[in-house]
Amino acid sequence: MEIRNEIEANGRKYSPASNCAVVICLDGCEPEYLDVAISEGLMPNLKRIRSEGTDALAHSVIPSFTNPNNMSIATGRPPSVHGICGNFLFDPETGEEVMMNDVRFLRAPTLFSKYYEGGSRVAVVTAKDKLRALLGAGLNFDEDRAICFSSEKADVATKVDNGIHNASEWLGRPVPEVYSAELSEFVFAAGVKILKEWSPDVMYLSTTDYIQHKFAPHQQGAKDFYAMTDKYIGELDAMGVALVVTADHGMKPKHDANGEPSVVYVQDLLDQWLGQGSARVILPITDPYVVHHGALGSFATAYLPEDVDRNEIISKLSNIDGILLVIDKAAAVQRFDLPPDRIGDIVMISTENMTLGTSVDRHDLEALKEPLRSHGGLTEQEVPFIVNRKINLPGAPELRNFDAFFYASIAANTRNVN
Repeated sequence: MEIRNEIEANGRKYSPASNCAVVICLDGCEPEYLDVAISEGLMPNLKRIRSEGTDALAHSVIPSFTNPNNMSIATGRPPSVHGICGNFLFDPETGEEVMMNDVRFLRAPTLFSKYYEGGSRVAVVTAKDKLRALLGAGLNFDEDRAICFSSEKADVATKVDNGIHNASEWLGRPVPEVYSAELSEFVFAAGVKILKEWSPDVMYLSTTDYIQHKFAPHQQGAKDFYAMTDKYIGELDAMGVALVVTADHGMKPKHDANGEPSVVYVQDLLDQWLGQGSARVILPITDPYVVHHGALGSFATAYLPEDVDRNEIISKLSNIDGILLVIDKAAAVQRFDLPPDRIGDIVMISTENMTLGTSVDRHDLEALKEPLRSHGGLTEQEVPFIVNRKINLPGAPELRNFDAFFYASIAANTRNVN
């Protein structure tokens, strides 16, 4: 397992490595989850890796949602480069709201495609299928040097489209329920088997945050999840890979003392101020899997009528309790490295325990069985960044989660301390 050539992708160079470079993205992994699990003896492998390797904190990209951060990790660059700035976007020209999970929205090559072009064997396993096409962009599956599939659609994987036939049958596990811990465990189990049987040079394993939306760090469901995760981290580490464990974003409680969701319904406010439907609020957290969060997150953008005084709207929204930041497009592009043509005229971020919604009648919260936990804002930007080798790392905010493969490639040339 050897990365044969230096890789250049999106203006960054990645060192050729002497063994497999693996990055795990633990979706929604607020650092507290790891701290609690380790303190209670549930993650002995990660505790050892933290001690013997390198333990740091990094910042995610904003919005701190799944798609923008996974694609930043996959490209080594922020959304201004790769173009994926949410799960969901509004096209002002067509008036359509569309999912941003199609390859046509991707503006930069992935590291995986560049490694593949350089002769490496590349494996990518993601929990939900919404990311698979984006992560697999540029890979060819006809030379037995690329595998890319999701847990969600493992049973329909083909050699032509995924580099593997029926991954569910191959792994000996049924396709898990989408809203389950087992969807992430399938990713880990597949990663271990791929490493044993197929010897990739580069591997990316990306989980789902169902458990993190459902359980706080001290709750048993979270503890069980991280105990399971630790078992697979230990197996991967024991096989001698260079391993980086990070996350796409954190997770915070977003409910009041009674357990009811805390929401500022921004579309309703703009309708009151500007007239019904004059402005358009977009929630980039929106995707096909909203049962566990009701499409409520801490980041929103809005398109305003041309004749509206933007500074006045920014001022009025800034005075709403629970809204942390309101800035115009130019400021958001500069501060958060966002593509200007894929965000609205203003960007809003809520406080730690608040979310942003559109209108009361547009959010179905009946499926929320537990107090709301969500993400998207600045308070969910801090994520773990753990390497199973001793290497030099900057700290947050300089260190970003999308530096994962850069440092994994360095770690792959560093002697294992175990």
